[in-house]
Amino acid sequence: MSTSTPPTRNPFGVQDAPDPDGDDIDAFAADARLDGAASDDNANAWGIARNEAQASLEGEWSSRWNGGADPTIPGDTASAWKEGQATVQRANGRIYVLFDWDGGARRALLDVRQTGPGRLAGRYINLGNPAITQPWVGLIVDHRRIDGRWPGGRLDFRR
Repeated sequence: MSTSTPPTRNPFGVQDAPDPDGDDIDAFAADARLDGAASDDNANAWGIARNEAQASLEGEWSSRWNGGADPTIPGDTASAWKEGQATVQRANGRIYVLFDWDGGARRALLDVRQTGPGRLAGRYINLGNPAITQPWVGLIVDHRRIDGRWPGGRLDFRR
């Protein structure tokens, strides 16, 4: 008798985020403010420069988050940015973002839907500790910048 892993909704084949359209997502999205301003924390370039000609949302990005300390990283604080890489893919009418931090040692998945022009909302799951899930909202400012918020702070993407 063979055992197999059940199929996932996401194109990466990792554990799915639970209830990515839950009531808590809508409640958080209603209060989260992202305006794409030039004064936003994500406005200045950071991370690895990517192909500027790429106009598609899909592809490779740099990622970073703050607002919570990762207890597996010695000396980490809530205010410190945890930087990494991300891959964005569309599947089944949704947008999925697989991203990492701590030099690739930690990974997480965003499962989001488009809720308006440039607006995204969904759920994050920490793949190293799946009990950690949070609402997330994002604003696609352009093909090089996605501003994002989770209840503890920021989760942004740049290329």
